[in-house]
Amino acid sequence: MKKIYFTKCQKETISLGKEIAEKLIKKKKRKKALILALIGDLGGGKTTFLKGFAKGIGIKEKILSPTFILIRKFEIQNQVLNFKYFYHIDCYRIEKPKEILALNFKNIIDYPKNIVAIEWADKIREILPKKIFFLKFEVLGKTKRKIAFYSK
Repeated sequence: MKKIYFTKCQKETISLGKEIAEKLIKKKKRKKALILALIGDLGGGKTTFLKGFAKGIGIKEKILSPTFILIRKFEIQNQVLNFKYFYHIDCYRIEKPKEILALNFKNIIDYPKNIVAIEWADKIREILPKKIFFLKFEVLGKTKRKIAFYSK
């Protein structure tokens, strides 16, 4: 499954994030975490997309890129969902995948009640599970983006 989206502004990118979140959380129970691997250049819209995604799963806190702290954890308040936590991980500063493994990464991605969004996921691709969703962001202009959504 591969779908291509085009957004013309940040507001549309945020709306797309919310729309995709609402679709993904309706999926059946999982054996492991729901993982989104976000790939794209700096300023490509990854964090902007995740602002909308977080809204779509009921997160009310402000979503900021965790570049310097690497991982942010949010509790999902909506008990109707089969998820308990949303993890926002930023691998921009990661040089080797083992660096993220030292931060309890394996337990985070193994827990089926977690949703895990990983920016710069290409830096740790070799340690990612096989069944995940990818979002590839491409800058087409100052605010225009091409976003490819696919799973493996």
